Amino acid sequence: MAQWTFLSNHAQVLLCVAHDPSSRLRDIGERVGITERAAHRIVDELVEAGYLTRERRGRRSHYTIVDHLPLPDPLVREQRVADLLRLLAPS
Repeated sequence: MAQWTFLSNHAQVLLCVAHDPSSRLRDIGERVGITERAAHRIVDELVEAGYLTRERRGRRSHYTIVDHLPLPDPLVREQRVADLLRLLAPS
């Protein structure tokens, strides 16, 4: 089994949020295979870059993916986040 992945941790966190917008950071970390602290850092980076919005709902956070933005990768900049999600996280 390969020790590497095709998707970065950022992409995997985004897919977790697409699957469950109210995911707890602890659950995201477990699913991606990273610490809760790393999940928190990645979510913060995605929010800061504009790819996620965060809203408090009671004691939980609810995330919304801003899917019209282009992917940040140089090779696929013409693709949008929505294109990635359509491919990897169909509704």
